[in-house]
Amino acid sequence: MQILILAGGKGTRLRPLTLHTPKPIVPIANRAFIYYQLDLLRPLNVDGTLEVLLSLSYQPRKIEETLTHEELGGITIRPIVEPHPLGTAGAMRNIRSRVTGTLVVFNGDILTDIDLRPLLDRHRARRAAATLVLVNVADPSAYGVVELDAEQRIRQFYEKPAPGVTSASSINAGIYLLEPEVIDLIPDGREYSFEYDLFPRLLASGLALYGEVTNAYWLDIGTPERYRQANADVLHGRLRRYPPESSPSLTADGSLVDAEATLKSGVSVIRSVVGANCYLEDGVSVVDSVVLAGSRIAEGSRLSSSIVGRGVHIGSHCVLRDAIVGDKSVVTDFSRLG
Repeated sequence: MQILILAGGKGTRLRPLTLHTPKPIVPIANRAFIYYQLDLLRPLNVDGTLEVLLSLSYQPRKIEETLTHEELGGITIRPIVEPHPLGTAGAMRNIRSRVTGTLVVFNGDILTDIDLRPLLDRHRARRAAATLVLVNVADPSAYGVVELDAEQRIRQFYEKPAPGVTSASSINAGIYLLEPEVIDLIPDGREYSFEYDLFPRLLASGLALYGEVTNAYWLDIGTPERYRQANADVLHGRLRRYPPESSPSLTADGSLVDAEATLKSGVSVIRSVVGANCYLEDGVSVVDSVVLAGSRIAEGSRLSSSIVGRGVHIGSHCVLRDAIVGDKSVVTDFSRLG
């Protein structure tokens, strides 16, 4: 068994946070996002031989350098840089020569606490060619919807269906268990996507194709709103793997303040994340927000439901509400944003 993490995207939906930082390493609760995905894989590394193939394209060196910051628990990382982006499925075809058995594929923007072991067992027991992990959502119109039969076999795919097209509410969760014959259906050297190209071809092929609906925590972190939600969810223990008490820097009011940050007198940080080497001056208030490393907030400024990038300077007596400030930006005194 091998793992493929598709981490080559530019993170366009998450800009401006991803202009200088690839999406796989944006910090969630002061920790690079990719480590949360690697945490899921540790239980699969029973014999210390688990190999993770990392498909990269956008700013690959930053991702590779970040992966030296934490112990990987015996997992071997194999970065594979695409010279030309080939789409999600095309990136998988690019590593076909390395695949020797079941391949577990992750989209590089999925935060979840799913247990992969029982899914893998059922995939093998069914002799499935492909198993897609699914989640139920209230409004599936913005996603790829998957319709199952009574035996969990996939009947049909609907990409962002209009209301009334299908009663199904299970969406593609961006996690796939695939056998090598699935990869062989992907043409070599051309752009190819899972949703628009590979999945319809799989249905037409007659291969055993199953869906697994999970009730585990699941979130696509790919927009600023969901990125802030991801920070809040980790902060408040909504993922079973990360209870609040596991963080020694968690404050009594439900905030995470890095030990290297400096908070002057009268600073109020509530339900927020503050990164390393930040400096918050007198009277600053930060509520339901994320402040990334190296930022400075001058006296009397107030932030709520906002994201502040790395190395930002916010002047005195500013008010930010539902605002996003990109890396190394300067917000002048008495500004109002949001």
